[in-house]
Amino acid sequence: MKHYRIGAGAGYAGDRIDPALDLAERGQLHALVFECLAERTIALAQLRRRADAATGFDPLLQARMRAVLSACVARGTTVITNMGAANPLAAGHAVLAVAKELKLRRLRVAVVLGDDVLDWVRQNDVPLIDSADSVRSLDGRLISANAYLGADALLPALAAQADVIITGRVADPSLFLAPLMHHFGWAADDWPVLGRGLAVGHLLECAAQVSGGYLADPGRVEVPDLHRVGFPFAEVDADGGTVITKLPGTGGRVDRLSCTAQLLYEVEDPSAYLQADVTGDFSQVRFTELGEDRVRVEGASGRARPAQFKASLGYADGFIGEGQISYAGPGARQRGELALHILRQRLADERLRPSLCGREQRAELVGVNAMHGATLGSDREPYEVRVRLAVRCATRTEAERVGQEVEALYLNGPAAGGGVTQSVREVVAVASVLVPRAAVQSRVEMLEWNA
Repeated sequence: MKHYRIGAGAGYAGDRIDPALDLAERGQLHALVFECLAERTIALAQLRRRADAATGFDPLLQARMRAVLSACVARGTTVITNMGAANPLAAGHAVLAVAKELKLRRLRVAVVLGDDVLDWVRQNDVPLIDSADSVRSLDGRLISANAYLGADALLPALAAQADVIITGRVADPSLFLAPLMHHFGWAADDWPVLGRGLAVGHLLECAAQVSGGYLADPGRVEVPDLHRVGFPFAEVDADGGTVITKLPGTGGRVDRLSCTAQLLYEVEDPSAYLQADVTGDFSQVRFTELGEDRVRVEGASGRARPAQFKASLGYADGFIGEGQISYAGPGARQRGELALHILRQRLADERLRPSLCGREQRAELVGVNAMHGATLGSDREPYEVRVRLAVRCATRTEAERVGQEVEALYLNGPAAGGGVTQSVREVVAVASVLVPRAAVQSRVEMLEWNA
């Protein structure tokens, strides 16, 4: 084929699997990319790995591979994913186990390593981005530190003709840019064409977000058949010219609006989109609708890449205890507000809950003022309300008390409350630093299954 066809198999860790299978079977793809890491994901995965050394990769890895691996191998489609998370090597072995389970004759898995820079960060007190503090302020609380590798880390795996490439932290668009660089032989310093490839990756990295997902606003923006939304793919030529589309017969929409919304997603400065491979310039991007669900992308460019890698740090930041209770019928809002008043008074009483007094907290009525607070909240009289109390605590024991106070409203609060829920979650916060490129050494380990 004249064009390189690359598709998005996932846009986040919990994404649907069936649209990826549809792409694997009908997309005639050269590569299918599963982008599944959010800012906090590796730190959470690192906690799971501490509890069980055989884990730490994406929990849906095996399910996704069971769904698409046979189709991709049969069609020569390379699978690329960052589902390795905190344990790419274990993820690679898990994929081999799936290959055995599926009775595939042969499978080559490339594991990309080197993004873990926790040791370097602990030894170098560098400033935190967007903060007056430095790494030293996180002493004793650091869980993970992972550099956003670029496309060059994946090139040896592509050169080795791996069927599946598993990575940890890699810049999201780089997962898509790497196979384009390999296929077309783009130079690592051809900044304009890398900028066009970066645009391809950025448009596809959130999967259905560019094909109508997260866009629907009934009565204003209609998106057909969201229950079977199709994941997007790109047709890319040797100069980086691109058409974004989706499979016929699938739900969703690919048009100027959906592409524009995704292009601007998480981009602070469209003329200087800092990524590991290139500084992208999207300020002159133009979208042209070529027909139903086909959009040509033109005008992206790029300049020299940043001198350093960005690294994401995950660190422990206490616990959040939460409790909820519902009130319905006449006077529901007034009873909900009384419940909130009681809870605030309880938390303020040092004799009763000294360890919770003064803690950061949210006390709100879901459906009335939970999203925008009292100033922009509704003044209507709802038929039902949901009281929610959440408090940040230093320990799990303190956090458990929050839900207990809400449950106590059953017999110590307003009339007719019900449906209490309690939860406690550990807070894993995220900070960022810049790491010299010389401090990051990526490498590829090959694994193979032969029947």
